[in-house]
Amino acid sequence: MNIIVETVCKPTEDKDKIRKAMLNIFPDLRINEKGNMLTGKCLSLDNFKEKLRNQQIRDSARKIFLRGKKENKTVFRINKQVAFVDKICFAEENHPLGDITVTIEDEDIDRIIEEITRKEK
Repeated sequence: MNIIVETVCKPTEDKDKIRKAMLNIFPDLRINEKGNMLTGKCLSLDNFKEKLRNQQIRDSARKIFLRGKKENKTVFRINKQVAFVDKICFAEENHPLGDITVTIEDEDIDRIIEEITRKEK
């Protein structure tokens, strides 16, 4: 599985706050900075999955993941400001400050989507 997380840091934003927002959702993210772009790869979706469960938004997440699915990957966006306060809010409209874009790629992307959004019995 390949997980890429990226965002643009606008001139009015604090890069440390943007980093914190990204790490709140993906704590094992290794962030690289190139100009105003912050990009990173992470190995685990465990924290992300736990947040979806705690916020009770797995059904919404599944719909968004399926909508963003093309071939062996899914692409979706989350709101930076909400991520900064350690929550997930999927972005479906363009926000002035931009969003955090997440790409999850796997040979069996349907299995990954099911695993992330499955409800425990």
